[in-house]
Amino acid sequence: MPHLDPCFINFSNSIKHYSLPKRFTFPFYYQPHPLCELAAKELQHYLHTQQEWQHNFGLTDDKNNASGKMFGVLLVENTQKEIGYLTAFSGKLCGKYTVGHFVPSIPENEQLTSQSDEETKKEKDFYEKFDVEQVEINKLTAKLNALESNPQLPLLQNKLLAIGLAFQKELTQHQEIMAVNRKNRKEQRKNAVQALNNKGLTLLFNQLAKESVHDKNQLKALKHDWQQKIDDVQQQLNTLENEIKQLKNERQNRSSLLQNQLFQQYQLLNKDGCSKSLQDIFKPTPQQTPPSGSGDCAAPKLIQYAFKNNYNILAMAEFWWGISPKSEIRQHKNYYPACSGKCEPILNWMLTGIEQDKNPLLINTANNKKLEILYQDEAMAIVNKPHDMLSVPGKHIQDSVYTRIKQLIPSASGPIIVHRLDMSTSGLMVIALTKRAHKQLQKQFIQRDVEKRYVALLDGIIEQKTGEITLPLIGDFYNRPRQLVCYETGKHAHTTWQVIEYTKNNKTKIYLTPKTGRTHQLRVHSAHPSGLHTPIVGDDLYGTSASRLHLHAEKLTLKHPLTKKELTFQSAPCF
Repeated sequence: MPHLDPCFINFSNSIKHYSLPKRFTFPFYYQPHPLCELAAKELQHYLHTQQEWQHNFGLTDDKNNASGKMFGVLLVENTQKEIGYLTAFSGKLCGKYTVGHFVPSIPENEQLTSQSDEETKKEKDFYEKFDVEQVEINKLTAKLNALESNPQLPLLQNKLLAIGLAFQKELTQHQEIMAVNRKNRKEQRKNAVQALNNKGLTLLFNQLAKESVHDKNQLKALKHDWQQKIDDVQQQLNTLENEIKQLKNERQNRSSLLQNQLFQQYQLLNKDGCSKSLQDIFKPTPQQTPPSGSGDCAAPKLIQYAFKNNYNILAMAEFWWGISPKSEIRQHKNYYPACSGKCEPILNWMLTGIEQDKNPLLINTANNKKLEILYQDEAMAIVNKPHDMLSVPGKHIQDSVYTRIKQLIPSASGPIIVHRLDMSTSGLMVIALTKRAHKQLQKQFIQRDVEKRYVALLDGIIEQKTGEITLPLIGDFYNRPRQLVCYETGKHAHTTWQVIEYTKNNKTKIYLTPKTGRTHQLRVHSAHPSGLHTPIVGDDLYGTSASRLHLHAEKLTLKHPLTKKELTFQSAPCF
């Protein structure tokens, strides 16, 4: 009997020559199973050819209001033992949470019908009330926008600032006059002691005391008058600002309450049919409450639908389709892991009891690699770190440059590590062998007196020969360790670059010189559309995985911590 589920998709061609996955995908670091790649290609063909709905992915010349989207495929076995796949998108597509061809959103509010089922009726009632409350919140937002755009607000703010400056100016002038008067009175007292008798001194001192009191009273009156002017304007400003503050608090409270009620509608299943709300899933996490958009990513939607329909889940993959966001780096058609901030707590619950591939991040990839010491004296050492070795011990893996140095140079003391290289990056690191040396070397890094140069192999042709990049960076809170470009809160990051040569396979070898030392600076500056727009070969975060990340710290120039002599070290990359 053929299946009747419109979301279950049979492969277009026979898959009998494919082997099924032995375990489910570890969703936070994976290579797609061949059947998931096949499903993704079929979905990409559908996205390219479908005419059922319209969404501007930015793949044409029209970039107005364009936005790329994360899509997912889930390889499943249905109750008839057929192998097929499900598809989903993250967030909204063409303004909707539920679109034909894809599995629905977890609270299926856009697919509710007029059935008599009590649970469905309650769900419909909730969304009707939700829509009413959302309208009220939108009204508050409109009123708040009107108040914040009131021209009286900046006028009063500027007036208050101007009064404050005028008051400070007059106060300073009066205090200067008082200082001169005080100096003159002191001089008069000093001279009078020699020239006047006791009666004359008493009269003079009384007169000078009155003058001092007069100056202080004038100062008091000046402050009072100006304070009255300030209070008058401040009161008018407070009236406007308090109304804005009250509206913001009301909107925040109503939005939070509505959001919490909505999160209760997200009842997420595991393979045993047990359910948990988003609220309960996130309670044990550091943030305790679900971030906005939790449960709307492709992966939870796919797994939820599979469990609801008693499908056996086999493997999954997610890929980006369309133009990259301005803040982060997403390559068209590239595969990406599930996000850690929103999806990790959810998927940890949903995949309870499901055998998964091993987490590659728990495997010590540096186990058989040698840490080469290029230079050593009593104060410092220069080492050549191999790729895929940690600089310092990690949460799960202790093997690192730090632990290797403790073994290779037992006399080393102090913090030892002065600076770090990403685990995936190879090349030169300076090591401090004493506390004194560490302090001196670290000072050079803080003051940016150390010169570092990297060699990278970029996955494309860079036609310009030299240049510089200044894209400010900030950590992606919901997707660590990835970094975002953010002009509002990001830290200044500066890189200069120079082309070395072009290789036969249309790649560019390049020098990268960081003027600042932000996390993943060279990787983001290379891959971002506003940077070189060409990721480093093997960059599994911002480009495409390969045998290794082709980034090597090739040159290091610094001053010896004891002799102050300038030293330069070089190490050629092995790519």
